[in-house]
Amino acid sequence: MNDDTTTFDTPVFRLLRGRAPLLVSLPHVGRLIPETLAPLYTERALAVEDTDWHLDQLYAFAHEELGASLLVPRHSRYVIDLNRPPENTPMYAGANNTELCPTRHFTGEPIYREGRAPAPADIDARRAAYWQPYHDALAAELARLKAAHGHALLFDGHSIKSELPWLFEGRLPDLNLGTAEGRSCAPALRAALARVLDQQHAFSHVVDGRFKGGHITRHYGRPEGGVHAVQLEMCWSTYMPETPPYAVDPARAAQLVPVLHALLQTMLDWTPAP
Repeated sequence: MNDDTTTFDTPVFRLLRGRAPLLVSLPHVGRLIPETLAPLYTERALAVEDTDWHLDQLYAFAHEELGASLLVPRHSRYVIDLNRPPENTPMYAGANNTELCPTRHFTGEPIYREGRAPAPADIDARRAAYWQPYHDALAAELARLKAAHGHALLFDGHSIKSELPWLFEGRLPDLNLGTAEGRSCAPALRAALARVLDQQHAFSHVVDGRFKGGHITRHYGRPEGGVHAVQLEMCWSTYMPETPPYAVDPARAAQLVPVLHALLQTMLDWTPAP
């Protein structure tokens, strides 16, 4: 357990421990819907279209090159959304939100067959089986990093289709950095990451726009306690066509990954004020 490059494989997640004070969490890359639950979903839903496709591939460098820890779930967000509060309160007031156990696609149509959406007891069971183990691992890894380095950094990686009228108006900027409006990390770190986005010219960007950070960023980001968290929501179009089969476009990815590398390296180069 003292080996800082240990890999933990469980039925719920895979954790690659690193040597740096950074944890990269990818809560929506999972695609698995258990066989016991599959009959509840529509045929369309079983294709899990609202996945954060291929982020484990795009962020592989974080562990392999930068020594960051990497936390990757196995199950689809259609089973349970790991980036929602356990009590299922809306993340964005006044807008359409997906729930802890989502019942709709990002386009608004139902993902369950009629009458098959989970009841409160089903949601409780899924929270215990899938949500809690992921968050236990996330919290424990942040605690380990903070104990080893004096502080911990959390980067929550996401991706989404660039146009989804049910969730937001118009087209999203390519790169959307969220810091809970500056509450989830130190102001100096927020500014340093914003400079990285300003200095590149391949992608449009915004800081604390429509996506300001979900539950993971808001809950674990406690700069006063030495844990600094940010979220990056990026459009699928930055690295792949936004239509099935959702395959990575190597040319687009070759433009994107250096920007992701620069963001994570900036986090590692940053030193908290004493």
